[in-house]
Amino acid sequence: MPAAKIYYDNDADLALLKDKTIAFVGFGNQGAAQAQNLRDSGIPNDKIIIANKEDHYAEDAKSKQFHVEHDFGKATKDADVVFLLIPDQVQPRVFNDLVAPTLKSTAAVVVASGYNVFYKLLNVPASNDVVMVAPRMIGSSVRSLYEKQQGFPCFVSVEQDGTGNALPIALALSRAIGATKAGAIASSAREETAMDLFAEQALWPNIIKLFQEAFHVLKEAGCSDEALCYEMWMSKEPAEIFERAAEEGFIWQLKHHSTVSQYGQLKGASKLDGTAIRAHFNDILHNQVLNGKFCKEFTAIEDALEKEGDENPLNALYKEAEESEMGAAEKRVRENLKLTQH
Repeated sequence: MPAAKIYYDNDADLALLKDKTIAFVGFGNQGAAQAQNLRDSGIPNDKIIIANKEDHYAEDAKSKQFHVEHDFGKATKDADVVFLLIPDQVQPRVFNDLVAPTLKSTAAVVVASGYNVFYKLLNVPASNDVVMVAPRMIGSSVRSLYEKQQGFPCFVSVEQDGTGNALPIALALSRAIGATKAGAIASSAREETAMDLFAEQALWPNIIKLFQEAFHVLKEAGCSDEALCYEMWMSKEPAEIFERAAEEGFIWQLKHHSTVSQYGQLKGASKLDGTAIRAHFNDILHNQVLNGKFCKEFTAIEDALEKEGDENPLNALYKEAEESEMGAAEKRVRENLKLTQH
């Protein structure tokens, strides 16, 4: 497969955004960062509208001198660009019911996640552009790296080219939020969704289970809860390892470990047979993520996620995890050391 195209500042024309009205649906993690970056890139403050319900996010937007409109349809009806930066599970309801009915026929709809586009949950008229501008960092880093003029990794794609000008607009927006300084990677809603959900449903669940099983084996061997919690994660060594991996390379970060550790990790990895886990991963990717099975399952429980207590399936899963051997042990350790659990 050929290497992905990477777009930089000189591939994007900020002049394409001149005189355009830009609405942000949501002023949370990404909304706050991207709106401020746009403004600092030269988009006039009176051309930026924040559509947000009356909550602390709206108050935050007002404190940063943005115009806030609580009526989503009113906020977006004159917009040339609409950023959808609210949680995936509420995007279809908000967009389809409140935004789409009054959306300008030439407006560009911008998502930062491929989820609702890939699963075709947004009712976007064919005349509109749909583009993905997806920073691969949390909002606070999107903002701080922009202020440092360093840029950040970002995926960009055209999912629907209603106007014939979708890619130039997507690149202009990518530059305005600071992404093309480091390089915006050409991607797609399918690719972003596949990687994102795969990590959440295959990679990280296996890591959680590996830690739980390792904890059990070492505890049976006589290790204390306190020693295990600190050795395995509370020391922050895993976080430091991943930070080094991002900076220097997934394998080459091993050079910072002892020789015993380097030999043990590389030799141990080379001896493991990945056949079963690869089959497991393929099953999740193709029979849970790409075929839409998970999307249907999650859609079926969306309303329940608003409930309190064990009626909320997410709360029930947290409770189950907290009552596991490792979860209960960590709770005791944190209480004994007077550390905050959450």
